[in-house]
Amino acid sequence: MKLFNLLGLSLIILFLFSTGCSKKQEVVQTEEIRPVKTIVVKAPDAGGVRNFPGRIDANRKAELAFRVSGKVQELLVKEGDLVAEGDVIAKLDPTDFQITVNDKQALFTRASNDYNRGKKLVKDGHISKMDFDKLEANFLSAKAELNLAKQQLAYTELKAPFNGTVARRHIQSFEEIQAKQEIITLNDNDILEVKFDLPENLILRLQRIENVDDIEQSKMKHQIPVVAMFQSQQGKEFSLSFKEMSTKADASTQTFSVTYTMPKPEGVIVLPGMTAMVKIDLTKFIDHENVFYLPVSAVEADVALQGTVWLVDEKTMQVAPVSVKVGTMQGNRIQVKEGIEAGQRVVIAGVPFLHKGLKVTLMKEAEQAEDNIKHEQPIMNKSSDQNTPANTSSKG
Repeated sequence: MKLFNLLGLSLIILFLFSTGCSKKQEVVQTEEIRPVKTIVVKAPDAGGVRNFPGRIDANRKAELAFRVSGKVQELLVKEGDLVAEGDVIAKLDPTDFQITVNDKQALFTRASNDYNRGKKLVKDGHISKMDFDKLEANFLSAKAELNLAKQQLAYTELKAPFNGTVARRHIQSFEEIQAKQEIITLNDNDILEVKFDLPENLILRLQRIENVDDIEQSKMKHQIPVVAMFQSQQGKEFSLSFKEMSTKADASTQTFSVTYTMPKPEGVIVLPGMTAMVKIDLTKFIDHENVFYLPVSAVEADVALQGTVWLVDEKTMQVAPVSVKVGTMQGNRIQVKEGIEAGQRVVIAGVPFLHKGLKVTLMKEAEQAEDNIKHEQPIMNKSSDQNTPANTSSKG
């Protein structure tokens, strides 16, 4: 009887142990499937043709202003008017300036007569050389003041410095204005500028173009095919010519301003302030070395600073670590020079919680976007003890 009870108790214990172990294994298998955020590595030379939003500006523009203060007597142009070089655009009331000219003319006439008489007197010895020097100084001073008064009178007329279009009129007739106050904005629209911004990472890849120490290589900037497209002219492209490129990034956007020019297109209204789409073909000029750019969060390093990324095998949906050689960091991205290839899928978040052979599922793009907005990391939000069952599952 005792033997029977002992045997029954053993069977019950064995049954309970096996049942608990199987449940534990089921939990482990469920917890090991993780959703992960990933990207597909793109080839370095992919996307050689890029589009950038551009803005139109005049190649030559000037804010015209009077050099003297006064009352506007005439304003001879309206916004949109075409003017030629030398045309009078506006006039100030010249009365006060003419009075000053008349006064300086009288002083100059008297000083000139005294100077001419002094030349004869000093020659005959009737006055000293010192007295003659005073007469000469008065004459030269009166002459300079007369010239200044005449110049001030000439400044009462505002003239166009070049052929152009009146873009904006800042005042009205009969206003009292101050010297150097903006009166007219004049644009030369025969040649237009198209300005756009290149991102920092693209500038870094244009190594051969950016090497301005080599004159021949710096000329490559002029050989890049660049065209402008306008929304009102669907299907048409307008060729651009390189003008200049800044070598210092904008402090807020970390982009580099690039300027191209184009002649005013015939039959198309293109004015400063309008927008355009700039298409630039960099296929032949991008440095095609096998350098990839990944988010910094995709790379982890060990104590020896050896970089590692995690690849997803899309057939088995398991992850595996791969050693990589990294380069410099650019913002929130880092160069990867060796270890990965184009087309591979790389995990970009939660890499410290991965282990070789872990089963994963891919998050959809909408889920990844929502996750970025909330600044959450679903993988890292899981309890860290989920990593431990992988080490204990064999003990069940």
